[in-house]
Amino acid sequence: MNKIASIIVTLGLAISIGIIFFGGSKQVAQIQNVEIIDGIQYVTIEAKGGYSPSVSTAKAGIPTKLVIKTDSTFDCSLALVIRSIGYQKVLSQTGEETIDLGTPEEGTPLQGTCSMGMYSFKVNFN
Repeated sequence: MNKIASIIVTLGLAISIGIIFFGGSKQVAQIQNVEIIDGIQYVTIEAKGGYSPSVSTAKAGIPTKLVIKTDSTFDCSLALVIRSIGYQKVLSQTGEETIDLGTPEEGTPLQGTCSMGMYSFKVNFN
């Protein structure tokens, strides 16, 4: 084996061992999708190939609105169902849908799914 091939094989093994023993990059970036504007809390979820982020944490006890954003979305995440508030709607392929959640109580999460149940999201209120 020549010297370059030997270096490439050694580097490949080192990277593979690092991924196996250290789990690769398991860090998930924290998405900041909750903001309070003029006393109203907005939780923003993107719908395209599922819902992102899949889990959010918001404050309980303040007026809250859920904003669902779509951008050239053509999958079943357009068919949004939130059973706890009796919400069911086929969203537009591109745009925003704002849903008034009232004043959520602590410990009562909001669960949303697509109509098929393939994709879901959850908002925890603390």
